Amino acid sequence: MSQNLDTTQQEIHEVHIHRDDFGSKMGMWLFLFTEVLLFGGMFILYASYRFIYPNEFVLAASELDMLMGAINTVILLTSSLTVVLGIVALQKNNKKLCLFFMWVTVVCGLLFLVNKYFEWGAKFHHGIYPKGPALQDMSEGEVMYFGLYYVMTGLHGLHIVVGLAFIGFVMWQIKKDVLTSTNFQRLENAGLYWHLVDIIWIFLFPLFYLIH
Repeated sequence: MSQNLDTTQQEIHEVHIHRDDFGSKMGMWLFLFTEVLLFGGMFILYASYRFIYPNEFVLAASELDMLMGAINTVILLTSSLTVVLGIVALQKNNKKLCLFFMWVTVVCGLLFLVNKYFEWGAKFHHGIYPKGPALQDMSEGEVMYFGLYYVMTGLHGLHIVVGLAFIGFVMWQIKKDVLTSTNFQRLENAGLYWHLVDIIWIFLFPLFYLIH
């Protein structure tokens, strides 16, 4: 009788901890697909106006700080690497190393936002912002360029904030042993989201900073 009771309790426990890792990953991929559609539409809009105002876009791009954009690119590429290293560390049951790499990822994300803050701040200081005084003397194509610049980089920055919140939540679960070497799908999902954010920036950087 006691043995049957123990078996029943074990079955209940197994049901309680049942996970659908495949479903979780598929859900994340579907969500990322909607994000690709969102930014894909914006890239098409950018390409359309770039075709209409090719010279004006080149002229407006000269106002951007290419070095700052390159630094942010290196920062995000580094953060993608540390996310992967963090996932591998957790798979090998090294929680401390995993948290270390995830902290590096968070720091990289914050550095990106700080750099973007100073970059935007410099533009605002010179009156280059929607309906700003500097744009009053610019052509329609230049105004359109900066409109797309603020919308697309601003939306990307918002995704960075969401990604940092997601990673922070996952780090808390790792610290509390909710996520372990046998249960790391949520960390992988956070990594997938972060990689998408990085890939989007890899497209934004040449489109806005490197055009000529």
